[in-house]
Amino acid sequence: MKDPDDQDTDGGRSGSRSEGRRSFRSNSRPPEDITDDLFTDEEESYFDDDFDLEDIEEESISSQEFFQSGRLSQDIATEVEKEPEEVVKKISENFFYNYSELVSTPYVTPEADIPLDFLTLEHSFGYDCKKRANLQLLDNNTMMYIAGNQLILLDFKTKEQTYLHSCSGEGIGAIGVHPEKTYFTVAEKGSFPKIIIYDYPSLRPYRILRDGTEKAYAYVDFNSDGDLLASVGSHPDYTITIWNWMQEQPTLRTKAFSQDVFKVTFNPEDDEQLTTSGSGHIKFWEMAFTFTGLKLQGSLGRFGKTSTSDIEGYIELPDGKVLSGSEWGNLLLWEGSLIKVELCRTGMKSCHQGPINQIMLDEGEVITAGSDGCVRIWDFETIDTADTVDDTGLLEIEPINELQVDKNVNLFSMIKMDEIGNNFWLAQDASGAIWKLDLSFSNITQDPECLFSFHSGAIEALAVSPLTYLMATTALDCFVRFYDFASKTPLIQMKFKQGGTSLTWVPRTVSYAGAQIVIGFQDGVVRILELYDPKGITLFAGRKKALDAELHMKYVFKPHTAEVTALAYERDGEILATGSKDNTVFLFEVEKDYKPIGYFNTPGPVCQLMWSPASHPESTLMTLCENGYILESLTPAIKDVDDHDVVSYEIQDIVLRCFHFSSVKSKILRLKEIERREKIKELKEKEREAKRRKLAELREAFGEEELLEEESDEEEEEEEEPLPPIFIPPIPSPILCGFYSEPGKFWVSLGNYDSGFLYHCQFPPFFSDSDFQNQADEPFDFRFLEDTEDNPIQTFAFSSNQTMMFCGMRNGGIRVYILSESDPSLTSLKDYWHFNVHDNNYGCVKGISASFDDQYLVTAGADGNIFVFSVISQVVAEKEAKAKVPSPRFGIESEPIPEDIEDPKAYSIENARRKREYDKLMKEVEEIKAGKREHIKALRNQFWKLLAMNKELPAHMQFQRTDFNIDAIIHAEINKKTILKIQQVEKELAWEKQKYELGLKKLQNRFHDPLESDTVVVYAIQSEHQIASYRLVKPSKYSKFKRPSQSERRPSKLERFEKEGPGRKESIKETGGSVSLQEESIIEKGKTFRPRTLSEIMVGNQIEKIKKVIQKAERAQNKILQRKKEWDELYKSKPDDDYEDPKDVQAIREAQMFMGDFNLKTAPDYKIPEHMRINAAKKEEELGYLDTMAHGKKKYMNKCILSLRDLKLAVIEEIQCLVQELKKLQMSIPTSKHISIPQIPQMYPEEVPERRFQYDEETLLRFKRKQQKRQDEKTDSKQTGSASTGGGGLGFLKMSPGKEGDVTTRDSLSRASKVSTFIMELPKSSEFEKAEPSDVEVEIMKRDEVKHLYMQQYLCNRNSIF
Repeated sequence: MKDPDDQDTDGGRSGSRSEGRRSFRSNSRPPEDITDDLFTDEEESYFDDDFDLEDIEEESISSQEFFQSGRLSQDIATEVEKEPEEVVKKISENFFYNYSELVSTPYVTPEADIPLDFLTLEHSFGYDCKKRANLQLLDNNTMMYIAGNQLILLDFKTKEQTYLHSCSGEGIGAIGVHPEKTYFTVAEKGSFPKIIIYDYPSLRPYRILRDGTEKAYAYVDFNSDGDLLASVGSHPDYTITIWNWMQEQPTLRTKAFSQDVFKVTFNPEDDEQLTTSGSGHIKFWEMAFTFTGLKLQGSLGRFGKTSTSDIEGYIELPDGKVLSGSEWGNLLLWEGSLIKVELCRTGMKSCHQGPINQIMLDEGEVITAGSDGCVRIWDFETIDTADTVDDTGLLEIEPINELQVDKNVNLFSMIKMDEIGNNFWLAQDASGAIWKLDLSFSNITQDPECLFSFHSGAIEALAVSPLTYLMATTALDCFVRFYDFASKTPLIQMKFKQGGTSLTWVPRTVSYAGAQIVIGFQDGVVRILELYDPKGITLFAGRKKALDAELHMKYVFKPHTAEVTALAYERDGEILATGSKDNTVFLFEVEKDYKPIGYFNTPGPVCQLMWSPASHPESTLMTLCENGYILESLTPAIKDVDDHDVVSYEIQDIVLRCFHFSSVKSKILRLKEIERREKIKELKEKEREAKRRKLAELREAFGEEELLEEESDEEEEEEEEPLPPIFIPPIPSPILCGFYSEPGKFWVSLGNYDSGFLYHCQFPPFFSDSDFQNQADEPFDFRFLEDTEDNPIQTFAFSSNQTMMFCGMRNGGIRVYILSESDPSLTSLKDYWHFNVHDNNYGCVKGISASFDDQYLVTAGADGNIFVFSVISQVVAEKEAKAKVPSPRFGIESEPIPEDIEDPKAYSIENARRKREYDKLMKEVEEIKAGKREHIKALRNQFWKLLAMNKELPAHMQFQRTDFNIDAIIHAEINKKTILKIQQVEKELAWEKQKYELGLKKLQNRFHDPLESDTVVVYAIQSEHQIASYRLVKPSKYSKFKRPSQSERRPSKLERFEKEGPGRKESIKETGGSVSLQEESIIEKGKTFRPRTLSEIMVGNQIEKIKKVIQKAERAQNKILQRKKEWDELYKSKPDDDYEDPKDVQAIREAQMFMGDFNLKTAPDYKIPEHMRINAAKKEEELGYLDTMAHGKKKYMNKCILSLRDLKLAVIEEIQCLVQELKKLQMSIPTSKHISIPQIPQMYPEEVPERRFQYDEETLLRFKRKQQKRQDEKTDSKQTGSASTGGGGLGFLKMSPGKEGDVTTRDSLSRASKVSTFIMELPKSSEFEKAEPSDVEVEIMKRDEVKHLYMQQYLCNRNSIF
């Protein structure tokens, strides 16, 4: 419930939290009106649907009681006008409630002879370690925590437990301890649960607080003085309430938030301030006095730049600031409702690796506990004065001390022990432990001590020894634990790599001493452990001290690929069956060291396996699947086959019978409705019969006429409502558990829609061609289970004589049915005893079992709790009973431990067998391939020899190479296959090709296409000078479209009105259509042509004359009308006598104002002319003009630079031609007279940037090799960046050698034509030996040499010019 004035007013209130206190304690100002304040994020207005006037009355009364409690200053109490109020009777300080009247008791069916103390809680081995603040300290020896529906007070020195049961019977939400340790609170769960304050150490209920929330409490906290209590509810209301708990009255109440709230606490320095935190928020509250009374005002913390986080731990600092943790492990310092600074460690490391779950302030030091298992101590002054130093909002600090508790520790909460001279703390470990920590950090500091160890999370399976009081449990926390539940002692534990999912104790027919257990794990592995007493083994020197029990791993095998959900031994102990979620059931022969027999597939995930009892004639295995299938199989024949000859372990010839459950609940409800209506009809018929008899008697007494009206008043029969429809759930209800009743018959319990009944089913006869999927079977009988519509039986167990059926319920309750002996049909399933022990929300009973002598009952739940109950019996149990740990077998200490299967991806038995067969087959295939290859190799060698022999023959006797082609079709087929493979590869890569093409196109559209010209750098040939062009993009928005000038702008309405003036005339043009008369044709269509007579001709001429006269008259009439219209329009447009032209008026006005008056710009009455005024349009026009002009200048500059680049290209081309001619010329000149050939200038990649987008296949392959090399070497990122921008990029963009030199132009060719013509005249070297030249020839050669030398010098001079 929420008072209409209890609004959250953090929006718009960015000031300090002390502002509320100033308004709260102000004596000179009226109370501040907060009705206009904004609501915080995700909060609702108080004007909601469930607004009630009773809330207002309750709040007003609560406020007055708060004034009486002494929490307000005396100044306000004197100024506030005291309204008339009812006198509330105060509760005496010596008043106590009776615990026996409050506590919930077990339910027993009426008229049942079952005592209420049928089960008595003896001990609890579990601990709900993942529940927030589930560890409180009452004194130096006693701790308190919640276990399902029990509150346990544990003396951690003597290990004694004291139990307080929930009063609501629906669980406990939160607990808290008074600052003086004299009281403690138990906030329960249920429908409008209570908060019960107990006195300590008497444990008597002292006060009860009611109607604080709807479903459950999430947290409670006392203030520093202990006179106020704050509580916060969970879903759906999240109500925060401040209680005057001594008088059992709520003082203030409002909604805390719209999401989960984890915690609420008072400020230790100021009781008027509170803080709440939860899912994605932290909120700061203050009590403020408003005009409507005392209210809670909340200010939601705003994360700002920081990521939103769930807040688990926080602490209020003395100056009003709040220090909180975060999900990523940093500390957040809040001031007001904003983050002042975020604290981290040096090097930007987080303060904790993971969420910070609790923050404490102790002796001037800040202590933080995180999910990383570390406790760190920080300097308070450093944190309190911390502030940001840069824009990151982070400040680096280092802890003073730190303590790593242990590996895999998740510290959830801590509480200090009040020991003088020591600094000991108790820590709640969410991984399943309670630690004692010494935070003194001195030379004598003790190591962390694990006081208690438990399972973490839901317990998956439980089993009890068939011989003694031993119990084994397993859970997903990877532990297997053993307990002596008679002496209330944990014995031993063992941890594995994967979590346990199923467990069963090996029967005595296999292990007579009852020392072995079988455990199934998440990864499909099954392990068999042997428990023994190590004290029975001879101790040797150096051997560790013997424990009470030890474990020896006997067998390890992996039959499944998913988690093992069921284990069952055959009634004679010869076969072990394992079931899994991989839809298989595997069978093993126990006598031969669990040799695999085989497996068969199931139509769904296996949830339970059960062998038929010894009373049945045949040994059968019943397999229950989650999806509604129940299978029955006979014991398969065990064949003595060599393991190496087995190809697969699948049992092909197994005989299966299937029952596919079909929902009948709607039919049952329909039948019940029919029976109910029939009973109602029978009762009504009896009433009518009695009424008729009475009327008959009255008729005899008074006569018929007087009773006619009474007979007519009989009510007609009402129309019956339609019967409930037959409903079949679309998703089959899951099967939870089942058990045999008779051969071929069984009972089964289902969840979801079909819960509420036990169904008696019978297997149909076996048909070899039956289809399990299309099969639908219905049970033939059922038993109604009271109050199980939403709370079905999850698991069950029977006593040794089958007279008691122990049921574990989904809501954590225990139900015991008392049965008759030899009652397989459960006809006596009526009387029961029911009690809620585990948590009602998440404490589903996962395992329940009775001891071998039915003296004890043990249960394990999903809430992590294990309870041991003593069963009432006529047999008196032995006092100080203790379990006997089995003695060790001879030689067990020297027995080798089998190799464990730790890899979750290891092959299962069937997969390993298939892998072996596959490897064997592949080996045979490879051997065949190797033989074929050797044969082909021999043929190939023989073929090469034939080719060599063919070459040695004379040419006319040799065979052609094509003659050796045995069959051209083979080559054609090979080529065809090659083409098909290429096409297939192209098809496979088509998507990738299209993807990269689109990517390239997008990159080009984004970066290349907008460019009008790229940067071109032109280097000088003989110097280091260079010039670069502008990198121009396409014209901007100012110059892309032509902006209208000031004169071309569209005039405004005012300008148009001034120009047009009020005397604007509108010309109205009317057009009239000419009237045309249509004459009917005299000669009808279709008549044949004939010569006209004289009379016809005369008549026709007369008609023509008449038509012309009529047309002339019409034209004259139209002309007169048109002229009349024009005269009317002319008269209408005649101006009035006083009419003035607006243009003239405007000109006269301007002349009067400005003619002859030349004001200075500094004059106060100076007005800027219209054409000189600056506006946005003019500036936009000017900007566009400047942008266009700058773009044009740059474009012209780029054009000049490109022309220079082209000139350099032409020069290089000409130099190349001259060098080529020079090389040819030097071929005819002696080497001694050669002149050094000048070096040809080069074009740099920056000078031709367009070549970067030209590539060939060789360039792509080179780039691919370089990319692969970079990935293999994994070089530094900086080196990779430099390589990509350096030689690697140029190598990719380098053109192929054939295209790079192809830069000749027509001008260069023309310039080199003259030289080339001369070179062509050079004499070619003769192919024949020359004779000694004559004198004439020598002279000619000398002249030619001189000529060549001249040309050589000429070409060198030409090169030097460039």
